[in-house]
Amino acid sequence: MKILFYISKKYSIPIITPIVKYLKKTEHSFAFFMSKKVKNELTSELNKYELLQNIEETKLFSPDVVIAPGNFVDFRIPGIKVQIFHGLGVEKASHYKIRHFFDVYCTSGPFVTKKYENLQKMKKYFLVKETGWPKIDHIINYPANNLREKFNIPKEKKVILFAPTHSKKMQSAESLLPIIPNIINEDEIWFLKFHELMNKELKSSIEHSKNIKIIDDYDITPYLHLSDILITDTSSVAYEFIILDKPVITYRTHSRKNKGIDITQPPQLRGAIDRSLLDPQEFHQNRINHIAEVNPCIDGKISENLISTLETILSNNELKNKTKPLNMFRKLQILYHEKFKKGYLR
Repeated sequence: MKILFYISKKYSIPIITPIVKYLKKTEHSFAFFMSKKVKNELTSELNKYELLQNIEETKLFSPDVVIAPGNFVDFRIPGIKVQIFHGLGVEKASHYKIRHFFDVYCTSGPFVTKKYENLQKMKKYFLVKETGWPKIDHIINYPANNLREKFNIPKEKKVILFAPTHSKKMQSAESLLPIIPNIINEDEIWFLKFHELMNKELKSSIEHSKNIKIIDDYDITPYLHLSDILITDTSSVAYEFIILDKPVITYRTHSRKNKGIDITQPPQLRGAIDRSLLDPQEFHQNRINHIAEVNPCIDGKISENLISTLETILSNNELKNKTKPLNMFRKLQILYHEKFKKGYLR
């Protein structure tokens, strides 16, 4: 099987990394097609592999499967198009938007699978396969030993991670950033991880200090392991964090409010932090229940499941007689971004 990874954003790299690690153990061949921005900051790990430069090269490579951890994929590339998603955004309506680019949707867990199976009954042309979300392999298998030493965090310091979403209607940064410098205790270190699509003015509104460190890395995984508490909103990072069974504080989250403490006003934040530090196991059972619905596969073998599923689809010719809609508007979007934006839709 020949596989092409279609990458438009840096934060997609940790999603495909465990798939690449698994493929190296197999006889499957693979290559990458990346946006210019990602290529410019390509990790040394992925730089070892074949990087295709244009659509013509993808046609020569002629993949059987194109894996995209994003919402779009170039329709001109050969092969069946597989959506593996760029997050566990199960609370967001956009997570279930059908854009008519994909032949297969590989879902994270039964909650998402059910919604996509209902969509499949209406649309009929695509397949829905529950494999788990590959980045969970990366999180579970991440070498987390000695992270405090690596980041120079004293043992007595508590670590708080603030990772808001970029969505204007769901973001918490505008409300919480102004109060954060005023509520930090002396025995705390705060890491702030801003989405790369987030408002630049919001990003620049807060500065580094001895207690505040802004994360520039595209991979949040080491900070998930390092942190005692996550503060977020409706960002899918909440589910990445509770995989590790640690407390989450959300700000006006849109659903699944009981995965942690959900606050509705900024002054409530300090009290929620103190409560979470005092009893980190308070929402333990709730976390287990949510993960069982969102991404129950936590055995580190999601990438293996994914590749096995794609092998079966191809060998059984499961997409025979299934044809995607013409989708002219979306195709023109792809061409427009390539010509005028010099990049790819995420």
